Amino acid sequence: MKNLFLLLLITTITACSQQNSFTKEQQALLDTAKEAQHKLNVQYADKEKSPLTDEDFKTFRSLDFYPINLKYTIKATFVKNEFPVPFEMETTTDRKPIYQKYGTLHFTLDGVSCELPVYQNMAKDIPVEYKNHIFVPFTDLTTGKESYGGGRYVDLELPFDTTVIVDFNSAYNPYCAYNHKYSCAVPPKENDLKVAIKAGVMKFHD
Repeated sequence: MKNLFLLLLITTITACSQQNSFTKEQQALLDTAKEAQHKLNVQYADKEKSPLTDEDFKTFRSLDFYPINLKYTIKATFVKNEFPVPFEMETTTDRKPIYQKYGTLHFTLDGVSCELPVYQNMAKDIPVEYKNHIFVPFTDLTTGKESYGGGRYVDLELPFDTTVIVDFNSAYNPYCAYNHKYSCAVPPKENDLKVAIKAGVMKFHD
């Protein structure tokens, strides 16, 4: 019994020590990631906002997330595309929304040099609250295995500096991962990362 008490005490002290080892900036990033995941769960639990099918909604409790890991909160160098050309982005249906490549994020993860293009929606009727949003679709080495086979998305917001924080802990699935009635953008081939992004939302069904 005494040994069990000592083990619990050591475990508690270690956990507290690890928690206190975060800087204020790191703790803020962790809190932001936790809040983003919480909001996503709240949205999916709301019948009026959820993309889930009626059948899945009956048993929904929470999305599956990778453990939050600041390794995947990346400081990327941003290079703006000075001569963007509007193009039709592929989707899972015949819909072809118009985007332009706004620029490219450059970063290194697990020793792998990565380039990730980011896109701006060029629709004329885009809601005001989304005017400054930048769309970041991607696939990676987890795609089709631990994460959804159609890739995942991250949202960023303008204005950008030459350094941009990309938090893959906030990566989410397109609605098509939950319900085939939706039309979802397909990540361009140049947005395929040759590294495993073990962060954000995992696949919904095996």
